[in-house]
Amino acid sequence: MHTSGPPDPSSPHPEPGRIAPRAKAADQRGWGRWLPGLRTLREYQWAWLRHDIVAGLVLTTMLVPVGIAYAVASGVPGIYGLYATIVPLIAYALFGPSRILVLGPDSSLAAVILAVVLPLSGGDPQRAIALAAMMAIVSGAVCILAGIARLGFITELLSKPIRYGYMNGIALTVLISQLPKLLGFSIEGDGPLRNLQAIATAVMDGKTNGVAFAVGACTLALILLLKGHKRVPGILIAVVAATVVVGVLDLAARADVAVLGAVPQGLPSFALPWITRADIGPVVIGGCAVALVSFADTSVLSRVYAARTRTYVDPNQEMVALGAANLAAGFFQGFPVSSSSSRTPVAEAAGARTQVTGVVGALAVALLLLMAPDLLKNLPNSALAAVVSASAIGLIEITDLRRIHRIQRWEFWLSVLCTVGVAVLGAIEGIGLAIAIAVIEFLWDAWRPYSAVLGRADRIKGYHDITRYPDARLIPGLVLFRWDAPLFFANAELFQDRVLNAVAASPTPVRWLVVAAEPVTSVDVTSADMLAELDETLHAAGIQLCIAEMKDPVKDKLKRFGLFARLGEAAFFPTIGAAVSQYLETHPVDWVDWEDDVGRVRAR
Repeated sequence: MHTSGPPDPSSPHPEPGRIAPRAKAADQRGWGRWLPGLRTLREYQWAWLRHDIVAGLVLTTMLVPVGIAYAVASGVPGIYGLYATIVPLIAYALFGPSRILVLGPDSSLAAVILAVVLPLSGGDPQRAIALAAMMAIVSGAVCILAGIARLGFITELLSKPIRYGYMNGIALTVLISQLPKLLGFSIEGDGPLRNLQAIATAVMDGKTNGVAFAVGACTLALILLLKGHKRVPGILIAVVAATVVVGVLDLAARADVAVLGAVPQGLPSFALPWITRADIGPVVIGGCAVALVSFADTSVLSRVYAARTRTYVDPNQEMVALGAANLAAGFFQGFPVSSSSSRTPVAEAAGARTQVTGVVGALAVALLLLMAPDLLKNLPNSALAAVVSASAIGLIEITDLRRIHRIQRWEFWLSVLCTVGVAVLGAIEGIGLAIAIAVIEFLWDAWRPYSAVLGRADRIKGYHDITRYPDARLIPGLVLFRWDAPLFFANAELFQDRVLNAVAASPTPVRWLVVAAEPVTSVDVTSADMLAELDETLHAAGIQLCIAEMKDPVKDKLKRFGLFARLGEAAFFPTIGAAVSQYLETHPVDWVDWEDDVGRVRAR
């Protein structure tokens, strides 16, 4: 649950009263654009170092077990999961625009990798890692091309309520996935709903390990208790305490508490992954699928954390960084990686300030492989589950959703729908659902926009909606019609119907119809043809069609469509007032404006 408090002076985020620029002009060119990590290093403050080191050490306690677990789930030996952790973190520290995002092996990619590796490797570990590494290279190339092609705009399709829904769904999914480890048993499930069913069955069958649950619950309680103390590394303290207790009391042997165990040894080295010609098709298809999944997941997660930290992150550079991390993984005996929705909040909760956190984590993993493979052997799995659960709890947004429920209930329910979609369908499917909802939301607003007939309200300057100002007067023979949306194929017919209805509802015979077009930001071919047809209809009834306040770019489109020449330059006015003045000069009507009355009184 998000809370706000006094600013941390050691935070890299803007201090009160200042706004961080989105990018320095000099950094938009040359190395500064492509290597944001070097720019961060140039601006680095020593006050951040303690936070980054502590966060990196805390992160290491997750990087090791998660990396090994996802490697096995992807069909390759566990040590390659650590290789896929070390090298991408360093690559992202150089190329990544986000100061908080953590990359590495991810559960959302495991199924895709396994589907390619398992049937082609024939049980050969070396062949399996070659196939997986080549998938990473393909995925990296695709992501870099996506970034260069500036496809990062996909993140702009997600409104704040939808982003909240996505993150709440991710948090719920993570909590459900960690519940079996917290209770001291394992399950076989596919998706949150099946996992819940399997958990309930296991609990009813008495599979809960009370000691493991006590260790995990105490770890979680300690983390949450120390969370409010910014200068106390609560996660690190809790993990170390759990490890010491399990080791000293030998709970792994006495109470069957599952522990991490010894990690493999060795460091990654540069290697070209060689595959056969027959493997190229499946590997390329699998690599593109991995790129799509990681693209969607990373872009959304990056945007969410950019909003939370009030910093700007270039989504196109984010894609380039993701591609660079995957290329590095592929050439250094790794496999495809993505952003992590479980490790990123751990880094944030542990006080990470910059990507130095990731570098510290990578170096710590490397040192463990070289010098102390048995250091974490007594780390209980239930304590790891507590760390992940605490981080997931930090992802949940409730306070702002209450505000949204109060002021715009349909957007609140959109957020809830997105949460359910992510929890039921999965993270990637949930992203697709969120984007679909966002597009439908946008199209609905543009498809059935608001429109109004404008009148002149006494003592109020300008022309206003007569439904909001019932006392507003209509100028005889003149209909002022405002359309509050772009004109395009989906709403062109509705526009025509509402204009003709406004003409039919006029209390006096209409001579001019003026469209107040300031809100109209675009016109397509379909709507331009509709305007030509509307002009014919109005002309046959003796009514002149005019347009006021149309933006020049939209007017340029009408010129290309030939509509500007058809209506004539005299039919376009810079303001509604100019159109009204021209109408009153050319048509003798019984009309006295309130401003004219005020002028006469002052003249006396």
